[in-house]
Amino acid sequence: MFTPQFPLWIIFICLVGALLYIDLRAARANEEAPSFSSSARHVALLAAAALLFALLLWWRLGHEKALTFLTAYVVEYSLSADNLFVFMLIFSAMNIPLKQQPRVLEWGIFGAMLMRLIMILAGVALVSRFHWALYIFGALLIWMAWKMTSGNNEKPDPKNNRALAFVRKYLPFSDEPSALFFIRTAQGLCATPLFAALVVIETSDVIFALDSIPAVLAISQDTLIVYSSNILAVLGLRALYFMLSKMMGIFSGFKYGVAAVLFFVGAKMLCYGIIPVSSGTSLLVILFLLCAGTAAAHLLCGDKAK
Repeated sequence: MFTPQFPLWIIFICLVGALLYIDLRAARANEEAPSFSSSARHVALLAAAALLFALLLWWRLGHEKALTFLTAYVVEYSLSADNLFVFMLIFSAMNIPLKQQPRVLEWGIFGAMLMRLIMILAGVALVSRFHWALYIFGALLIWMAWKMTSGNNEKPDPKNNRALAFVRKYLPFSDEPSALFFIRTAQGLCATPLFAALVVIETSDVIFALDSIPAVLAISQDTLIVYSSNILAVLGLRALYFMLSKMMGIFSGFKYGVAAVLFFVGAKMLCYGIIPVSSGTSLLVILFLLCAGTAAAHLLCGDKAK
């Protein structure tokens, strides 16, 4: 009746619940945006939780599953970190104060957890039934890598967000700034600019999942590995956002390392069954590409500045 993974699912659910409680309690305790030091501590806590879960996988399922989880986690975390730059641009374009941004990110994480569960289950079912879907995902990742480095990425324009335009048709909005998602006005209950930002953030996360989900499916089709690595990476978004917002310069080169990872994972998916690559090798290659790609981009930018 119970599979070897059943206790791990229970532990994972309890771990996520505990981490969400800690995150929400920290968010409620501070009226202002988190400081760099508190955000860094929270990021370290979440990373430690991911490593603890990897050790549990090692103990219950063996080292191969643990290494596969760590590889998927690193890929998802790096993609999440790069996507945070877009969140910063969205908040800036919509004039959302820094102290109100944690509230949007907090609810955005809940939405991301639900949407990714649905997309992961659909992706795993698709790959298990139609093996050729792996090659489509691989080609998609390589295209994403090219697009990321081609310089053709447009800055997000919340005014042209279709989901927000759709919501505005059926929901009255107020331009009055507020720390709440809805307020009462003379016209009745109205959504605020903060709710508009939440709609745009949630829509953006769906788009991000188009490269995130195929990337993790290239590493594993085990639902526990895929979902746990995804969610533990997403849980760290709020703290990581406020930590990296203090050091914006990292994004100028980080996307090149992420693009290199996407290209490697896409190529690995296209060569599935032809060139076997172990989980340990994949993890080392991905860590090397992230570091080397980021360092090389910073060196090139430094040379151009001179």
